[in-house]
Amino acid sequence: MLKIFKLKSEFSKNVLTLMTGTTIAQAIPIAITPILTRVYTPENFGIFALFIAVVTILSVIATGRYEFAILLPKKDKDAKVVLALSSIITTITSLILLFIVVLFNSSLTKILGNPEISFWLYFVPLAVFLNGVYQSLNYWVNRKKRYKVLANNRILQSGTVSSTNLVMGISGFSSVGLVVGQILGQFVATVFLVLKVFKEDNIVFKNISKIQLLVFLKRYKKFPKIDIPASLFNVSSHQLIHMFFNIMFSATIAGYFYLTQRILGIPVSVLSSAVLSVFQEQAAKEYKQFGHAREIFLSTFKKLFMLIVIPSIFFCYYAVDIFIFVFGEEWKEAGVYAQILTPMLFLQFIAGPLGVMLYIGEKQEVNFYTQAILVVLVIFSFLVGATAKDVVIYLSFSFSFFYIVQLLVSFRIAGFFKGISHG
Repeated sequence: MLKIFKLKSEFSKNVLTLMTGTTIAQAIPIAITPILTRVYTPENFGIFALFIAVVTILSVIATGRYEFAILLPKKDKDAKVVLALSSIITTITSLILLFIVVLFNSSLTKILGNPEISFWLYFVPLAVFLNGVYQSLNYWVNRKKRYKVLANNRILQSGTVSSTNLVMGISGFSSVGLVVGQILGQFVATVFLVLKVFKEDNIVFKNISKIQLLVFLKRYKKFPKIDIPASLFNVSSHQLIHMFFNIMFSATIAGYFYLTQRILGIPVSVLSSAVLSVFQEQAAKEYKQFGHAREIFLSTFKKLFMLIVIPSIFFCYYAVDIFIFVFGEEWKEAGVYAQILTPMLFLQFIAGPLGVMLYIGEKQEVNFYTQAILVVLVIFSFLVGATAKDVVIYLSFSFSFFYIVQLLVSFRIAGFFKGISHG
């Protein structure tokens, strides 16, 4: 793997810094997952998946998607205004959500189809607020190229979540341990970034005027106008799956699928997300300077392909056996799902980081249409699937198709086809 990322380039050094931190961060939950699957039931994971689905969908609107714009201004003083804007929108959104949850808790519980989610709905606004602040600060730190800070923060968050999950699970707190661990981990990670950013960059929001906020609110209006609907489609295409499995099948099936996604997401989180953090910064710089990002795009594509092709082939053959051995016989069905979803994982690993070109090229409208199609395909999968396994098969085909389209569009925006417009 080190041969793929040659240490001479700054890009590769930054990727490896983040990769190291993310690898350690993911190694912690990997190490304890075999224990968690024996102290938590599939039903517990299903309820937790429902909570995460609600929080993730609502987190899309928390910042107005202005956190993506933090990387774009040439001057740091302008980026600080965007950071402030994103934080203000997050606070307002979270307060509105709290008001809604307090007034309509019973109705929301009925819609979600699981009585156990009622209590945890009160924690949704807090989780959404923490997610919004965390993402905004994360993009600021990324802009400043403090990749060690990002890496250390991921380790801190992972350690907090995992230790809480483990202790509360062994103590018999069922799904409570999973939810509390998630919230506590996000809180600790957010506080860590707040202390780092405000101490090292001396950011003072009180010096930012309303006029400045309005200027950048208008300058990057494409993000809330186009990207919020597109991102809602994107997040919904993933998170509605957990909701539908809970409602149409059972919390147990939802738990199987959640564990599958959690395990398949490990290589994406460790490698793909590390590449993304560095790629988006350098691709944005190259795109602004030359009007294209062909060199960094093609180089990253080749590296991602080399990293994922062999593991994908291996997992196609041995996923079920691996799941039974590591997580227990009770989770065999999750292994079957993992085997079916492996082709999708292969494409997601490559298309995920490179798909950031849609944001760099400010082509959010393209993302909107492709995400809308994906949501339709997900709903179609549940409508035509007679069994849970059938649904998973249709989902694998649907997501694979989506990632192929996303990859082709990203190639075009990066400047690989003649006649492309970079406006």
